[in-house]
Amino acid sequence: MSAETRPRRRADAERSITRIVSAARTSLSEDPDATIDAIAAAAGVGRMTLYGHFRTRAELVEAALVDALRAGEETLSAVDLSGAARDALGRLLASSWALVAESAALLAAAQGVLPAGRIRDLHANPGERIEELIRRGQREGVFRTDLPIGWLVNVVHYVLHGAAEENRAGRIRTDDVAAVVTTTVRGLLDRRPEEPPEAR
Repeated sequence: MSAETRPRRRADAERSITRIVSAARTSLSEDPDATIDAIAAAAGVGRMTLYGHFRTRAELVEAALVDALRAGEETLSAVDLSGAARDALGRLLASSWALVAESAALLAAAQGVLPAGRIRDLHANPGERIEELIRRGQREGVFRTDLPIGWLVNVVHYVLHGAAEENRAGRIRTDDVAAVVTTTVRGLLDRRPEEPPEAR
């Protein structure tokens, strides 16, 4: 095999992997139980080609989840989180819900396929970003401090997942999701008037 042929084959393999992972993201987002055959067909490759790159369904599901989270991290890293925490959180939520819609379906596909610890590790960064904004808002005196921070972070994720489900079911219009999510989360996080100043 010539030196020229080897790079060409590597490039072909990389393009094939990219198509497969992209097809897996799309197929599993639409149906967490999508079969390997369905994913291979969506990618325009044969079953054996797919298995040549991903030996098991678990490997493919993880690759799809990692790729979705990577793309999501790029999107969220570009969000301006400067200024007041309440406004910054609103911008983050507006950019987050569509990403959550995809990752929720991929997480459903990953349940029972990937170890729970691996799934938690993959989702560490988004959770940390929201937690830091909530803590900043608490320091600014605009977010409540009477509930555990871990619970508040989880509630934000519950709202995002719920909004994604409602949108998928057609009960919330896509154009309305960001406003619904932001209003709901702010209502949950805003400091209560009766909360004593020393708790801030």
